[in-house]
Amino acid sequence: MNDVDILIIGAGAAGLAAGMRLSQTSASFLIVEARARCGGRAFTERTGGYPIDHGCGWLHSADRNAWRGLAETAGFTIDRTLPAWGEQAFDLGFPRKDQEAFAQAAGQFNMRLSDAAKTRRDQPAARLLEPANRWNPLIDAVSCYMSGVELEHLSALDSANYHDTEINWRINEGYGAAIMAIGAAGLPIAFQCTVSDIDHSGPRIKIATSKGTVKAKAVIVTVPPTLLLSGALRFRPELPGKSEAAEGLPLGIANKLFIAIDAPGDLPIDGHLFGRIDRVATASYHLRPFGRPLIEAYFGGSLARDLEKAGPPATFAFACGELAFLFGEAIRQRLHFVLATGWAQEPLSHGSYSYARPGHAGARLKLAESVDDRLFFAGEACSAHYFSTAHGAYETGLEAASQALAATLKRPETNAS
Repeated sequence: MNDVDILIIGAGAAGLAAGMRLSQTSASFLIVEARARCGGRAFTERTGGYPIDHGCGWLHSADRNAWRGLAETAGFTIDRTLPAWGEQAFDLGFPRKDQEAFAQAAGQFNMRLSDAAKTRRDQPAARLLEPANRWNPLIDAVSCYMSGVELEHLSALDSANYHDTEINWRINEGYGAAIMAIGAAGLPIAFQCTVSDIDHSGPRIKIATSKGTVKAKAVIVTVPPTLLLSGALRFRPELPGKSEAAEGLPLGIANKLFIAIDAPGDLPIDGHLFGRIDRVATASYHLRPFGRPLIEAYFGGSLARDLEKAGPPATFAFACGELAFLFGEAIRQRLHFVLATGWAQEPLSHGSYSYARPGHAGARLKLAESVDDRLFFAGEACSAHYFSTAHGAYETGLEAASQALAATLKRPETNAS
């Protein structure tokens, strides 16, 4: 492998964005990726005749999301149907007056979250729930879908820092497919190339990979915080500040289950259901996404982790039980397992997307800080306002590439080893 000006570790949304930025310059660069594919936690697989997103599937803040414009330019189809996340199809088990009461309670909780953030004092988000409010379990369940963790484990301040235009669209061919096609086009990527050691003690950074050692003036690290703590990637000298930041930014768990349904015509296209409204451990069901004969079930937090450990049959059985509770037992005969994701056991992420622990709202900025103007960090966990999203990762990748490029240009050339 040839030495380069800038080495990018990871070909997810952030690493690809960094590569796209550097491709517009004369800097030599290389992206190394441990997987046999690019996209990272954005991954579309064609299963059962349809493109299915294992990871990110929604273009959050789509009116500002850079991937939306890039996808349109590349010929991908944008579905501008807004999600019905707060609605209950047929009002099943959730009368309309209760839906309105829940929406009001959730809105008041979000207002308390915003007000508490103004004090700049962090606390578990669960403390902002109204005591004994009937809708607390469902508000907590929604947190699990959004953050991959229950409110008691979530930093209120970090959660309030998230910026969202509430415009959410999808890509018919798959978000992961779009990121892969757009980001990888023409970029130098070494696949199935793991990095074990980054020696930044000398004039040139030495990066030990499974395909040989590479020297670079600068390195952009885009791996999730979990891998910075696993010991698989070592820095010499060590970076205790990065480890501390990563400790405060674990990855929550959000998994999906795809179910094929016979005779789907009696279900609304892009309809929505909560499995239960009286407990945290419940799934969110997207009925007939894109008009397809599928149900996309979404699990978060402890429920997602527990069901993943139990395996796909247990996940399918749980969803069938909730749907039978809503529709009646006869629906079980119409439901067929297609696919279940398992992000907690995914060895290159160990989770879905980052959340900040209470007291660690500032960890994102610490994780994103460069080291000696030679080591740069990017990824959704480094985004102060768009964390847990592919567009947040994209923006941090562009920023890290710009910083790395500026640093290498001002640094005198050296051939020293």
